[in-house]
Amino acid sequence: MSRPPWIVAVVTALAILLTPTVVLGTASPANAGEGGDPALMQKLDEANRAYIDAQNALTASLQRQKALEEQQQKLEPEYAKLRDETQTMTVAAYQNGGGLRSAATLLDSRTPGVFADRVSTLEVIARRNAARLTRLTAMRTELIRTKATIDAEVGTQQASMAVMAKQKADLEEALAQSMAAVDVSTTWSGKTTTKVAEPAPRLADGSWAAESCGTDDPTTGGCLTPRTLHALQEVRRAGFLHFVSCWRAPGEPYEHPKGRACDFAADVKGFGGVAAGASKEYGTQLAAWLIKNAQALGVMYVIWFKQIWTPAGGWHAYNSGQGDPSSDHTNHVHMSIY
Repeated sequence: MSRPPWIVAVVTALAILLTPTVVLGTASPANAGEGGDPALMQKLDEANRAYIDAQNALTASLQRQKALEEQQQKLEPEYAKLRDETQTMTVAAYQNGGGLRSAATLLDSRTPGVFADRVSTLEVIARRNAARLTRLTAMRTELIRTKATIDAEVGTQQASMAVMAKQKADLEEALAQSMAAVDVSTTWSGKTTTKVAEPAPRLADGSWAAESCGTDDPTTGGCLTPRTLHALQEVRRAGFLHFVSCWRAPGEPYEHPKGRACDFAADVKGFGGVAAGASKEYGTQLAAWLIKNAQALGVMYVIWFKQIWTPAGGWHAYNSGQGDPSSDHTNHVHMSIY
């Protein structure tokens, strides 16, 4: 069975990324990359973008479906009311001189003036009936069209959800076959701060706009994309106030020089050794919070304590470190933004 291109890209990227590499020397988040191969990181970037784009398209379509359902709910009572009013008026017109009795009413006119008045009255009733019937017909047509659109979108959504579920299952199976299992004790699904991130702005169709590194980075003298700055601000608003560094000077192929990544220190004042105790708990809680709010913020991946999280694959072992706290990400949480 062939897999969609983005699944192949994710599996290939993660397979390479999670393969141990040997590099001499040590590094710190302030002047080094995130480990792994540059070509691989590009594939990981592309794979996650494809997955997030598909996820955004699904979300936008679901929102459209909800809007159509609301429109239908508003049309139904209006349609029923107009239908009942039209029926009532038709019956009344027939009983009071319309319909089959119209000719008899006109012939019973005793003077030309009465005849003319009755003709005018019948014309008014006829025009009113015609206008109401036209509105009724237009409303019924709109209702039918709306229902057809909703039905089509429901079918599309059901198919999309089934395909995405199957793709997710295929990816997880492939990952399980090719990579070491993740230590369950560090998959962090426990409690974290209850503050929910304010969603970053999206385009009208629900997708993320392409952004450049043009906004001042408050953590360095560099720049960030607006969406990355928003994520940083939301992290701080949620109560994670330890030291953080985002932008880095060009020289590595990863997201930092593009203004699309931040490193959040586990220690209060800077990047230290392997996090332990309260510092490790802080990093764990921050990583969990980022995952919980990933769709709202546009999080592409998170790395923490030798594990990497992506929207497509969840948490998996990260073995591209070099044995030091920085490249192993055991002293800071790395966040990359779409």
